[in-house]
Amino acid sequence: MGPGPGGPGGGYFRGRREQMTEKLKEPKPQSLREVPDYLKRLISKFFYRLFYIFRLVWDTRPWILLFMVFMAVWNGVTPVISAYIGAALLNGLAEAYMSVTTGGEIMFDTIVWLLLLRFGFNFLTGMVSRISNILNNISGELVVNHVNLKIMNKAREVDLASFDDPEFYERFENAKREAGSRPINILNNNFTIISTVISMVSFVVILAGIAWWAPLVIVVMSIPTAIINFSYRKKNYWYVRWHSKDRRQMSYYSELMTNKDMVKEIRLFNLSETFIGRYQETFLKYFGGLKKLFVGEGLWNIGINLLTTAVNCVLFLVIAKGVAEGRYAVGDYSLYTGALGSIAGGIGTIIGTTASIYEGTLFIDNLILFMNEKRTVTPSLPEPRKVEHGVGHTIEFKNVSFSYPGTERKVIDNVSLKLDPGDTCVLVGLNGAGKTTLIKLLTRLYDPTEGEILLDGYNIKEYDTDDLYAMFGIIFQDFGKYAVSVKENIHFGQVDREEIDSDIEQAAEQSTASQFIEKLPDGYNTPLMRYFEENGIELSIGQWQKLSIARAFYSDSDVIILDEPTASLDAIAEQDIYNQFDRLRKDKTCIFVSHRLSSATVANKIFVLDNGALIETGSHAELMKKRGVYYELFTTQAKRYITPIDGVSAEEFMSEDEEISRFLDEKKSGKKAGEAPALPEGAVFRDMAEGGPGSGKGRPPFGKGRGFPGRPDLPASQDLPNLPEQADRPDGSNRPERLNRSEGPDKPEEKEKT
Repeated sequence: MGPGPGGPGGGYFRGRREQMTEKLKEPKPQSLREVPDYLKRLISKFFYRLFYIFRLVWDTRPWILLFMVFMAVWNGVTPVISAYIGAALLNGLAEAYMSVTTGGEIMFDTIVWLLLLRFGFNFLTGMVSRISNILNNISGELVVNHVNLKIMNKAREVDLASFDDPEFYERFENAKREAGSRPINILNNNFTIISTVISMVSFVVILAGIAWWAPLVIVVMSIPTAIINFSYRKKNYWYVRWHSKDRRQMSYYSELMTNKDMVKEIRLFNLSETFIGRYQETFLKYFGGLKKLFVGEGLWNIGINLLTTAVNCVLFLVIAKGVAEGRYAVGDYSLYTGALGSIAGGIGTIIGTTASIYEGTLFIDNLILFMNEKRTVTPSLPEPRKVEHGVGHTIEFKNVSFSYPGTERKVIDNVSLKLDPGDTCVLVGLNGAGKTTLIKLLTRLYDPTEGEILLDGYNIKEYDTDDLYAMFGIIFQDFGKYAVSVKENIHFGQVDREEIDSDIEQAAEQSTASQFIEKLPDGYNTPLMRYFEENGIELSIGQWQKLSIARAFYSDSDVIILDEPTASLDAIAEQDIYNQFDRLRKDKTCIFVSHRLSSATVANKIFVLDNGALIETGSHAELMKKRGVYYELFTTQAKRYITPIDGVSAEEFMSEDEEISRFLDEKKSGKKAGEAPALPEGAVFRDMAEGGPGSGKGRPPFGKGRGFPGRPDLPASQDLPNLPEQADRPDGSNRPERLNRSEGPDKPEEKEKT
């Protein structure tokens, strides 16, 4: 398999990520002459991000944007209207008071109308505010859903190689995280600025008649606040971005402690304190830097707030003096001081909101970078070829090599091989030999670095990718476990096929999964895993593997690929699966990847890989005669199935390669049961080469009560309870009941039969 996120391609991926990041990050000016261009580019990038968010919301629902425009205007004019009503009410009360104290008429009617106007306006603003909250919640959910759909659709298109890049995966995670709040919050902040500007302009006009210089003083006093806010927003963004490793580590340790699949091992190995300690250590390191930013910004703001408070106090005294001197009415004091407060608050709002928008647009880079990820695995022809389904296919690798981007090591090195229609082949090799990577190249999850792969004589790059994927029925060693019903788990093998219960049940029977499915509470409708349903069932890893194999049986694919399909199954279940595959594959091409080399004996072609190179090719018998790598691997495993008898060790027995080869040759020639070839003297041989290459037949005729040909002194097999007997027929119908894994413990009478 290819390198993981920390693999050899990491340097390349980091370089590519930094190049993409630099496109959105402007280099600082080196001289004063460069400052105007720098500011122009900076503002241009800011508005590029901003309009990207506007487009996201417009694409979600156009009415959301129109609603926000209306609310911006409404929120801008309502403070001014409210201030005028308040000032008129105070002036009316003052006039009424003066009228009564001087013996004039009572002016209560005017006060009543002003109070009704005041509370009517309050009711209207309150109603609009509540409607706005409802629409904000609705629009927020719609935008989140729209962005999440864009992310999921993009993830469907992105090359598999991108997911091997830890930085790409970080962007992917960040994009998903930011999708929840950033776009709608940034838009709300933008329209808040518009509302604030409208209010400020109105209040500046009001103040212009008495102190035109007052707004200028407030603006000047706000400049330090703006500098501090923007500076610390940028510092906060880059701190979070460049310490993403710390956040990932904290998330990883937290996930370990709450992962239901890991809790057993963590408890038994007493790792809880270790991981909690590492989490706390990472948090303290990460939090230390954040705390410095928070404290630094807070201290600066305290100092600036002290200065602005003093200036506002002076401005209020000036207006109060005018009222005391009789130049302004009492209600005008409320209006003018309210205007000063609104202008000061508005400037603060603009500065803080603009800083938040700036920070938000920086974070939205995660989404932009992710959505700009280019796909390279695409058809090479303008009109891609279509795969002819339902027929056999010829597959050929021609001098294929593959290296991960940014590395020189060839994971696949100059491999040439050919599969004809109906071939059954097995890929053999140690871990890291390149077996799974070869499968990924064949299915075009990756493209070769050198050479070409032909399907029916044409380069697979010329085919439509979705049509190409449809011809493969594949089960990877890290097969999927879906939190849906049993029926859906099997149907996922071919989702475009009509869901017929009998077809699903047949696939389950062929994979032997039906044995445990029928015992589940709701049978095929039983929900699996407890992510969503309280009655969800947790299957064992072996049961999950049988279910994944059922998906392969259900898939009506031309090429069946099984990557370690029986790694979690016992030997009996494994043999059943291979027998079923041998019967059902018909003329389909089958490719197996397995470390259990007993499966290799059913293949007519075996390809042995070592460090990405194809070093041996042939059938089982041919490769055994060569005494090469395959022979070494096979005999190493076979030693575990040989019982030393009469002083002859397993090693001595396996060294008799001429006799093994003669045994296989005689077996291949089709001797009858009574003419079975004799085994080497002094050992009991459990036939690892069951059925011969590609024959799909059962064991050699060493049946119950027959003893061992050539060794009359050895006991018959029924006298050896430690040697379980396999069925003579491929369907396993005459296998002893006690070996059926769906049954419970052995019964006394069954033991006697054995």
